Amino acid sequence: MSTVHPITSDIASVVQEQNPLLPLLEKQSEAFIRRGVSSYKQRIELLNTLGHATGVYKDRLIEAVDADFGHRSEVETLMAELLGSVGEIRMTKMKLKGWMKPKKPGISLATLPASGRVLYQPKGVVGIMGAWNYPVFLILSPLVGVLAAGNHAMIKPPDMTPNTGEVIKDMIAEFFDEEIITVVTGGIEEATQFSKLPFDHLVYTGGTEIGRKIMVEAARNLTPVTLEMGGKSPVLISEDFPINKAIERILMGKCMNSGQTCIAPDYVLVPKTKEKEFVDQCSDALKHRYPTLVGNDDVTWIINERHYQRINGLIEDAKAKGANAIEINPNGDQIPEGQRIIPPTLLTDVNEDMAVMNQEIFGPVLPILTYETLDEALMFIKKRPRPLAFYYFDKNRRRANTVMEQSIAGGSCVNETMLHIAHENMPFGGIGPSGLGAYHGFYGFSEFSHQKAVLYQRSWFSPAGFMKQPYKGYMRKAMNFLVKVMT
Repeated sequence: MSTVHPITSDIASVVQEQNPLLPLLEKQSEAFIRRGVSSYKQRIELLNTLGHATGVYKDRLIEAVDADFGHRSEVETLMAELLGSVGEIRMTKMKLKGWMKPKKPGISLATLPASGRVLYQPKGVVGIMGAWNYPVFLILSPLVGVLAAGNHAMIKPPDMTPNTGEVIKDMIAEFFDEEIITVVTGGIEEATQFSKLPFDHLVYTGGTEIGRKIMVEAARNLTPVTLEMGGKSPVLISEDFPINKAIERILMGKCMNSGQTCIAPDYVLVPKTKEKEFVDQCSDALKHRYPTLVGNDDVTWIINERHYQRINGLIEDAKAKGANAIEINPNGDQIPEGQRIIPPTLLTDVNEDMAVMNQEIFGPVLPILTYETLDEALMFIKKRPRPLAFYYFDKNRRRANTVMEQSIAGGSCVNETMLHIAHENMPFGGIGPSGLGAYHGFYGFSEFSHQKAVLYQRSWFSPAGFMKQPYKGYMRKAMNFLVKVMT
């Protein structure tokens, strides 16, 4: 008998003539087949190990992220990267046993007296491509769901945060068998090779344009994908919501990581009569948050020079086209050469011809637009590409429910920003240009599982006794009667 090979020659030929990463995938695929479907106990052991490893490497991870950004607020790394990851591990361990149980789909008249079950089975080897803005969390979070579902994993950290990638590689190599989890570091060439591998599932987090390319490569191998991208996530403040409360919650989302967050508030729509109040109070709030910019431990730098120039270019383009830029730098700090600090900047008198209204900002710049009626504001949002997040502020719960029902986005918060990603029991994902698929909690377990339908027929009866050729006359009459009754 010939040896069963997990990657057949025709599929391998689709990948590339010589993909240097293919042997790694073959090794993991063979190990997955040899190991079989993992038990609840085995999955818990892997999750325990991942949580322990994260704790052991906590300080090294913080230092690596800081080095990659030039400066990254330690509190933000602890809160957004590490606490979020271990919290998801903890919740998953608490609920995994229930998730793994076969589900009863209910009775079907068409198959009586048979019963059914839906089994959640691992897909095999899952590829994870992380993103630079949260280079720890955006690897560990999908990895939790991948392991909970019983899969093996290959990880490609982002090339823009190489220090963090190397630490994650060391962490995984120390605590895990490379046949179960392995990490591939490197630049664009390695990322391209990685995306072309015939995984059983591929998770990508990053920009929309690269996401399109990832999806094309995955399609060549019929690899299912989860794409977590971004877009311009709007904020809409209703007439009756207190401006000061809205600002506090908007700035929580906008200031985190200096706005370098896929679900950060991208622009704000305020009632025309409250524009000045919003600008004045937002300026004051930012001055209190950042009394100084240089030497401030709470200021996260822009990731690299290219993005630093890009964000400054958005501000200059807006100003050249008539926008008013309000730069918040209360101490009048002169930013030293090489320190990629951009002062929080509010933009008013914004129009749709400006680049800042057509590109995802990914920085500490907040365009402020005004509206006359709520319907006008909602129509403005609906006509634009569907965002990863939409934030709505309103004291009227009934009206808020209507807005949520009528607006389409990856996820939303009412009277809050960003915190929906922290809720481990809700799905996180995009729609259209902002993403495909969702994970976190049960939804991650489900996303990385194959939901296999199994029908159990009785030994004493089967429709096969009636449904056989040559069909009797009563069969035709019976079928016609059933179609008539059901229509």
